[in-house]
Amino acid sequence: MAERLHVDPVRFDPAELDRAVEVLRAGGVVAYPTDTLYGLAADPRNPDAVARVFAVKGRPETSALTLIAADVEQANVAAAFTSRASVLAQTMWPGPLTIVAAAKPGLALTALAGGTTVGVRVPRDAIARGLAARFGFCITATSANRSGQPATADPQTVLDALPGLDLIVDAGDAPGGPPSTIVDATGDVLRLIRDGAVPWDRVLKSLQ
Repeated sequence: MAERLHVDPVRFDPAELDRAVEVLRAGGVVAYPTDTLYGLAADPRNPDAVARVFAVKGRPETSALTLIAADVEQANVAAAFTSRASVLAQTMWPGPLTIVAAAKPGLALTALAGGTTVGVRVPRDAIARGLAARFGFCITATSANRSGQPATADPQTVLDALPGLDLIVDAGDAPGGPPSTIVDATGDVLRLIRDGAVPWDRVLKSLQ
């Protein structure tokens, strides 16, 4: 049974997340709320931790993991943003927009599914940002559900679906709604990878 860490989503002390940080540093998997749904955090630099995320989800290792950062500065440690991507980050974050950029050295190859790029976002949710900040590096952000099953905003559903979890940061129901929009900003032309919470036309307008 996963450890359950109750946190008030409005009035919480970031130090309350230190137990979750201990689990992450030990290579564990932590479920946590974001500005959309619950996600799964692990250390993306640790191949064993990444493997545990895939095992908990029952997800094939051919799918890369996206990341959540505490702020733009932390995101820049994991990803090399083009000038276009930097404009997107400055204008759209915090928010549910995942920007794909070239991965910097240090991330586990399994987290990138053998590729050379990584998707990163800075969410609006203070708990998600706080967890990454206390950890000191970006955390994984894949949805907290079994592969092929619907993602969820309900912490109890997360616990029921993922018995292999080490800990859940339970802040009650997440806001829900569509997942983050994912855009590829590695080339000269911005490309939509997944339609989501941020409309595509709003993404394009942010660059004008």
